Amino acid sequence: MVKLTIVGRVEDGLPLAQDQTYVNQQDNARFLLYKQQAEFLLKQISKDSLLHPKMTILLDHHSFHFLVEKKICYIALSDSSYPRKLLFHYLQDLHKELDNLDETALIQKISKPYSFVRFGKIIGRIRKKYMDTRTQANLSKLNSLRKQELNVVTGHFNDIIQRRQIFETSEKASSDPRMSVSTIWSSRCLQDIALKWTPVTIIILVILVLFNASLIMTDDYLISTMI
Repeated sequence: MVKLTIVGRVEDGLPLAQDQTYVNQQDNARFLLYKQQAEFLLKQISKDSLLHPKMTILLDHHSFHFLVEKKICYIALSDSSYPRKLLFHYLQDLHKELDNLDETALIQKISKPYSFVRFGKIIGRIRKKYMDTRTQANLSKLNSLRKQELNVVTGHFNDIIQRRQIFETSEKASSDPRMSVSTIWSSRCLQDIALKWTPVTIIILVILVLFNASLIMTDDYLISTMI
């Protein structure tokens, strides 16, 4: 079943509305975690990190699915067993409903997260139609979509997090000259070697210099006595 739905603005990643689903106390913590993950995805989409207009993101035994239409992103979380074609049919229905409202001016003015409450109620109404995949209406949709190819890219949530961490690290390195050293010398192993052997190398060099100096002084003394 569809467990979470968020609609957001792609321009700045602001969540506009969510499904007003009742969550019991036992599942509340998990629901909040999924909500944070959905908001994270919305932010990545707004930063062009995810350039696909349709995508499925695998996460444990669940999947995030998103659809981008007219600079609005529709994100839904479902069980992995939920039919993906039916899920994207649901997202398309949300897009059509918002398009019919013709609230472009209002959407652009919204500055607080989840303040488009009216559409949140509409999401809840549409979601109820997709709760049971075995209803005649949903089975008819699946049958009509059976022969259609679903052009959707699939990724994994952990990969998106790793890419974000790499991007943030490189961003910090470019903004801080102290971090722009070669990745070879930033190796932890080489740092340990340098800390261990640098003092020893310095001592050896000092001994060699003193030894050479003593040889020069001895040679000078022998030459002066011979004269």
